[in-house]
Amino acid sequence: MRAGASSTAALRRRDLAGPLRAFLIGVAAVSAAGLALGLAFAGSPARIAEGVHVAGVDVGGLTASEARALLERRFARLQATPVTFVAGTNSFDLTPAQLGVKVDWAAAVETARREGEGFGPVRGFRRIHTRIFGAEIVPATEVSAASLDYALGEIAREVERPARDASIRLEGLRPVLVSGLTGQALDRAAAEQVVARALSTFVRTTVGLPVRITTPAVTGQELRRALAQTRTALSGPVRLRIGKTGWRLTRQRLAGMLVLPAEGRSRLSIGGRHADRFLDRIAERVARPPVDAGFQIRGDGSVRVVSGVYGRELARAATAEAILAAAVSPADRVAVGSTRSAPPERTTAEARAMGITSQLVAYSTAYAGSADRIHNLQLAISLLDGTLVAPGGTFSLNDAVGERTAERGFRKAPVIIGNEYEEDIGGGVSQVATTVFNAAWEAGLKVAERNPHALYIGRYPLGRDATVNYPDLDLKFVNDTAKWILVKGWSTDSGIAVSLYGAPTGRRVVSSAGPLTVRGGPPVERIADPDLPKGRRVVEEEGEPPRSVTVTRKVYLPNGELLYDETWTTNYRGEKRVVRIGTMVEEKDEEEAAKPEPPPPGR
Repeated sequence: MRAGASSTAALRRRDLAGPLRAFLIGVAAVSAAGLALGLAFAGSPARIAEGVHVAGVDVGGLTASEARALLERRFARLQATPVTFVAGTNSFDLTPAQLGVKVDWAAAVETARREGEGFGPVRGFRRIHTRIFGAEIVPATEVSAASLDYALGEIAREVERPARDASIRLEGLRPVLVSGLTGQALDRAAAEQVVARALSTFVRTTVGLPVRITTPAVTGQELRRALAQTRTALSGPVRLRIGKTGWRLTRQRLAGMLVLPAEGRSRLSIGGRHADRFLDRIAERVARPPVDAGFQIRGDGSVRVVSGVYGRELARAATAEAILAAAVSPADRVAVGSTRSAPPERTTAEARAMGITSQLVAYSTAYAGSADRIHNLQLAISLLDGTLVAPGGTFSLNDAVGERTAERGFRKAPVIIGNEYEEDIGGGVSQVATTVFNAAWEAGLKVAERNPHALYIGRYPLGRDATVNYPDLDLKFVNDTAKWILVKGWSTDSGIAVSLYGAPTGRRVVSSAGPLTVRGGPPVERIADPDLPKGRRVVEEEGEPPRSVTVTRKVYLPNGELLYDETWTTNYRGEKRVVRIGTMVEEKDEEEAAKPEPPPPGR
């Protein structure tokens, strides 16, 4: 049995050996033929494979340098040759030179060279594939962004047409539907690619630019309901009622108040200047202005909060909606307007929370000067009356009083300019600054800015005067307490007064002033006077010498802690001493001059 099986296997191996040998020989023959074919088409690696095109130009068989030179030469000849671009019914000519087109021919040729790259037979097979199927290289192109943007902008201005939304307009009192229209727009992003690609080729054909159709946001179909509402709205008058008062809106008035669908709007509404004017008149009739919570000063210096009062105002939006609802209703054409409460800017609760309960200090100064100066004092004190200063806030006299102008009621009065008295609008307001400064001083508050007068004024506390000049010189103090401060100002028959109110601080102020020190003689101004005999001197103004004074202030807290320890030194200029000096030469009488001189004594 075993011998027979071995014999059978041997016979089978002999039967398979023949075909296998034949197959292997065939494979070897095919491989040899393929190798020979690959070697035959391998060509020179220094030359670009046949079938390769760069920007449509056949560069097969050329060296890289030859291909690059060819491409650059041909492109240079086309710099001023335009490509015609078409968008819609418009055509536009653009040249590479216009848009600063630059093509990277070196990189494109290098890419072309790699199409046939490889070793021996492999390069041959790759080149056979390229020869049969071809290879198109699109070079990298750079275009001047500014030039391209400008060119496409000009094209867009010619080509683009915005879509028109459907709208409703009035012909008299008859509403008419205006149908929408499609528009067209240049696809800028796609157009940039198309222009750059077309100008980097050697073909000069007409090139289409991408234009898209734009549709209206609102169509005529969408306005059918609004059209019907407009017809109903203008079919008759509408009555408006607020409380017991009523108004009749005629068809003509309603037409002026309707905002018709247009420019992307699809709904009917009430608005525009005619509606605003009508609602303004209604608002004036129904309005009751709110009253802010305030402060009443009692006789003992304590402060009572006066409750604020809510007002009433027209609810304009709700009233306009009510008018529209009545207008589009075919039956019930009565609109009920609405009002709402108007809160005061300062409520009673807010006023109480400010903590103003007591008088902190009061300071007054007497009137001096002309009637116009006193008028300025009274006006300025009335303007700052009621000023509120928040905790940590700063009071500014210039902000509280404002600019001193004739239009605001201020008059001309004496002021100190340099070291002389002159007249100017608002003269005298510095006395208000002095009064406020001394009130803040006595209250122990921090003084942020104080400017003394240039000349010494004896009616004010020594070294504690202040001057202002809008807007550069100011008087400021800081509310360095935990509660608000109320500044009140009064004018009486004898002078002006300023009081500060807030929460009691318990501060104690100790002040002392040093001597008024003379720092020399007054400046002298000599004036030649031809009406005075020569050598005679007349003092027209005595003048005042320059002086200086030092004032200290110490502010103590209730626990005895020293809060402020300040020294204020004020230097006053001298007022001019004016002296008139005679320059007139006296002439002798003619008869006196003709008399002989008397003989010398002793003759």
